[in-house]
Formats: sequence, C-alpha cells, structure tokens
Amino acid sequence: MKRGIYIIPSVLTVGNIVAGFFSLHYSMQSQFTAAAWAIMVAIVMDISDGRLARAMHAESPFGVEIDSLADFLSFGIAPAVLMYQLVLADMGKIGFAIALFFVIASALRLARFNAIALSIHSEEVKPHFEGLPTTAAGGIIASFVLSYEIFDQGTELTAKNIKMLTAKMPMFFKAMPFLMVLISIFLMSKLRYSNFKKLNLSKPHSFQLLVLLIVALILVFTYPQNTIFIIYIMYFLSGIIDFLLKLIRQKKKV
Repeated sequence: MKRGIYIIPSVLTVGNIVAGFFSLHYSMQSQFTAAAWAIMVAIVMDISDGRLARAMHAESPFGVEIDSLADFLSFGIAPAVLMYQLVLADMGKIGFAIALFFVIASALRLARFNAIALSIHSEEVKPHFEGLPTTAAGGIIASFVLSYEIFDQGTELTAKNIKMLTAKMPMFFKAMPFLMVLISIFLMSKLRYSNFKKLNLSKPHSFQLLVLLIVALILVFTYPQNTIFIIYIMYFLSGIIDFLLKLIRQKKKV
C-alpha cells in the first residue's frame, strides 16, 4: 500500500465527514428527514471515494484511517443519535443502551475491517465483507426514517410512495429498537455480505441483470424513499440467506 495523501479521494472522504456532522446537527434539532438525507449523502461520498481510490490505484494507510474515522461518525454515531432522538429516547436507559451498543458495534466492525485491510493479505480481492458493513447499517436506519416521515407527516396520499409499505411503517417504528440490536449484532458477526467489487458492468452480463437494473432505477426515481428502504432491507437479509444456504449445503454433504 502506497504512502502519502491522495487529494481527490480524501476530499470525498472529508465530504463524508461533513455530511455526518450535518446529520448530527439536524438530529439534535429534531429535523429527522434532513438528518437522514445527510446520512444518504455520506453513503454516496463513501462509495465514491472507495471506488475512485481503487480506480486511481490511490489506496494508502492514510486513506484507510481517515475513511474509517469518517464512517464511524457518519454510520456509527450519526444513525445512533438519529434513532435515539426519534425512537429510543422514550425508552429511557434501555433506549440509551441500545444506541450505545450500536455505536460500540460500529467501532468494533471498523477496527476489524482496518486490521484486515492493513494485513499482509490486503492485496486479495474478496467478493464479500465479513459482517454487515457500517455503510449498510447507516443506510437501513436513514432509509427507514425517510419512509417513516412520509407516513408521519400524513402525506401518504400525495407523496410518491408504495402505499402497502407506507401503511406498515408504524410496525417498523415499533420494531426499530429490536432491529437496532439485531443490526449491532450483525455488524460484529462473521456473516458474509457482498461488496460488489467483482461486479464489472463493462463485461457481458445476462439480459435478466439488465432488466433488473432498469426496474430498480425506475422504482428509485418513482418511489425513492420506499425503494431505498426495501433495497437496504434486502441487503440486510442477504447475509442471513447466505448463511442458511451454506448450512443446507453442509447438511447435504453430510
């Protein structure tokens, strides 16, 4: 890994930090929709700086460290504060403990990722993450808030939304403390989650994949909040599905 500071990826990482700080600012002012959108902006910055660094062959120890610090702020602390202000505060000490558990789990997840990235095997390109990525954890929470705010503001009849999902938002709201604990456990787990690094869109792919991508883009533009929430929930469940399929294959071998 090269030493030094690569400006362009680092600027995007700083943008991640700025977005995370804005999310904290909006959460403390009870502007939850703005806080959630700030986390989504941080996600875009985080994905962009990593992809750009790899494309430019600009990975460095400095980049790994500052990216990890940015992720801890934007996807560890900011989502925990957002959910505490919106949902967990009414639960008293239990709610505070759930938010703190999420922060600690995020820190441990990032520390493990750094240890792997800086190890002698860091040159290997693996097709999966070990444990739920902090970016995905922040995305689940932010996309939930964006979907819930449509319902909470009474705009379900006018805003672009999937009415079946919007009607279920109160159920998700009640389940969020449990889901926060589950997300925290999955952050520290060894469940496999795809990192999409081996997905090269410049190579030939099946017609079905093209159709799937087109449908996904249409849904994102038509029902942005709801579709993003569905995508993150599906990604969250993919680790469990992969684990269950692995167990089934092992039993068949036995």
